[in-house]
Amino acid sequence: MNRIVAYACLGLSMSLVGSYVALSKPLVAALPVFLLAWLRFGIGGAAMLHWLKKPAGELPMTRHIKGLVFLESFLGNFLFSICMLYGVSLTSAVAAGVIMASIPAAVAVMSWLFLRERIALRVWAAVVCAVLGIALVSMTQTAPAHAAGESMPPADARLAWLGNLLLVAAVLCESAYAVIGKKLTGVLSPKRITAMINLWGFLLVTPLGLWMAWDFDFLTVAPGSWLLLVFYSLAASVWTVWLWMTGLRSVPANQAGVFTVMLPISAAVVGVMVLGESLSGMQLGAFAIALTGVVLATLPERDQESSAPAAPPH
Repeated sequence: MNRIVAYACLGLSMSLVGSYVALSKPLVAALPVFLLAWLRFGIGGAAMLHWLKKPAGELPMTRHIKGLVFLESFLGNFLFSICMLYGVSLTSAVAAGVIMASIPAAVAVMSWLFLRERIALRVWAAVVCAVLGIALVSMTQTAPAHAAGESMPPADARLAWLGNLLLVAAVLCESAYAVIGKKLTGVLSPKRITAMINLWGFLLVTPLGLWMAWDFDFLTVAPGSWLLLVFYSLAASVWTVWLWMTGLRSVPANQAGVFTVMLPISAAVVGVMVLGESLSGMQLGAFAIALTGVVLATLPERDQESSAPAAPPH
């Protein structure tokens, strides 16, 4: 695949993630977290049942690959969602933004440790730009709850340390998702990876989803929320995963990790254009720094960086 197309897939994937994260606030208010996750995996799975079929030219999966598929779903879908949603509910959005800004650095370190990818100096510079840019914008923005006129209850404030810890766990889960995905793209097609990790996510959350659904009054959910749920399900379970795995086939994991900066950037754009929030000059400057990191990571090289032997790969 052409590198430019791969970069576009990675950037669009993370942009979609940021968009649906920003737009999912009404869903979290309308549906319990585990019920929301269960419906998401169910709707996404129904849309790509035909992707589960093994392509004619694909080799049978070994026990090792099956284990990686499970880990990809358990860490990247199940645990990440739980840690992120509950982490944000226990701490401030500012703290969440600062902690999540470390994803590019965590992906780079993990790709070096587990994939033995050589990380060029300019990629490290891109990681630094990504972390600095998003950390800066996080420290200067107003938490969404405060923008809505709400405040963190004292009980939640006392548990902020737990929220921060859960967000650190979410960063590690997201980083593992990028690294494991890189290995999987060497042996499985992006469509099949997407369908299988969604199926595992559905199976993992089904007991909790059924428990939440047992006495939930579905008639209280507005029609608009159901439409938003369909978009959220397709974006989170189908489009973003397929785009990410497609781009990851042609790009080293450490470079791909830099594209996670598009998540908070797109979330901020949606906040401004859809939710009526505003951006300061400092925030715009911070985004410019983050986007500089993306440019550094995607500049052509004289000597093409080679990815890990085990794989061909926001």
